[in-house]
Amino acid sequence: MNTYDIAIVVGSNRRDSINRKLSEALAKLAGPSMQCRWVQIDDLPMYNADLEPERPDSVNRFTAEVARADAVLIVTPEHNRSLPAVLKNAIDWGSKPMERNVWRNKPAFITGTSPGAIGTAVGQQHLRQILGILGSVVLGGEAYLQFKPDLIDADGTLTNDGTRAFLQGHVDRFAELVAALARR
Repeated sequence: MNTYDIAIVVGSNRRDSINRKLSEALAKLAGPSMQCRWVQIDDLPMYNADLEPERPDSVNRFTAEVARADAVLIVTPEHNRSLPAVLKNAIDWGSKPMERNVWRNKPAFITGTSPGAIGTAVGQQHLRQILGILGSVVLGGEAYLQFKPDLIDADGTLTNDGTRAFLQGHVDRFAELVAALARR
C-alpha cells in the first residue's frame, strides 16, 4: 500500500481555533495510506509582488511544504461569507509565479466548521472556485459543519456517530481521489 503525504492547511490563526480541532479529528480518521502534517500559514507576509525577487524564508518554506505534498486538506472558517484573509494570502503566495503554482494538479479536500447553522458553506464555495481556477482537483461534495461545544472531545475525537460517519465518507473518498491521481 502506498502512503501519501497530506498537507493540512488550517485557515485560521486563532490559538483555540475550532477548525484546528476539526483538522486534528479528521487526521484521526485518515487511514494508514495518508500521512498528515500541518503547514503553517500565519507567519506569511501579505502577498506583494515586490517581494518576489527575494522571497521571505516563511514563503519559501510554505511553498516547498505544499509542493512536496501529494494532496492538501484545507479546514477553514468562514469570514464575512468568504474565506479568511490569512488563507487567501497563503493561496496567493502558492500560486505565484504561475509557472511554479503549487496548487496545480494538487488533489484538495475542503471542509470547515463554524457556530452558524450553515457552517462554512459560502466560504467553501469561494475557496472551491479559487482552487479550481488555480488547477487543483477539488473533491466533490460539501462537508461543512455547525460546531457545537461537544462535537470534538478533549482527545480530538468526533463524539457524534453520524458526524463521524459523514466525515469518514469524505476522508475515504479523498484517499481514493489521491490514489487515483497518483496512478496517472
